[in-house]
Amino acid sequence: MRQPNLPAGGTCRCAATQFEILAPPLMTLACHCVDCQRMSASAFSLGAMIPTDGFRIVKGAPVARPLPGSRRHHFFCPVCMTLIFTKVEGAGARVNVRATLCQDRSWVTPFVETMTRDRLPWAVTPAIHSYEAFPSPAQFNDLLAEFASHLRA
Repeated sequence: MRQPNLPAGGTCRCAATQFEILAPPLMTLACHCVDCQRMSASAFSLGAMIPTDGFRIVKGAPVARPLPGSRRHHFFCPVCMTLIFTKVEGAGARVNVRATLCQDRSWVTPFVETMTRDRLPWAVTPAIHSYEAFPSPAQFNDLLAEFASHLRA
């Protein structure tokens, strides 16, 4: 695992919304859930968990479009509707940034893959850890610590 060169800039498809990642990721992941497949129009979504204070919008004003009753609040560019980041209620001070929107994507390798029970049969990632659903809170804390040690190595 390697971390991005900070600050790491990124943009939506039309460049009306731009952001910067100012802190190393807490973890990188691929999610195979059906929602992520539908929202990304692909086999999975790639994300980087970033501390909230290590992420900022530098241009534009993303709009939130949560599904009714969902704890996940997805933020999109209001012009091209690119999904930029997600905030999850109760998940602490972090955002899940769609890391492939970064200008330099060479550091984006999933450390964990989740929701593999929904994985398309041909969708393979190099993730070190794999979960049929989401890791438990205890497993999640262990994963955060392990990911941090990989970044330091």
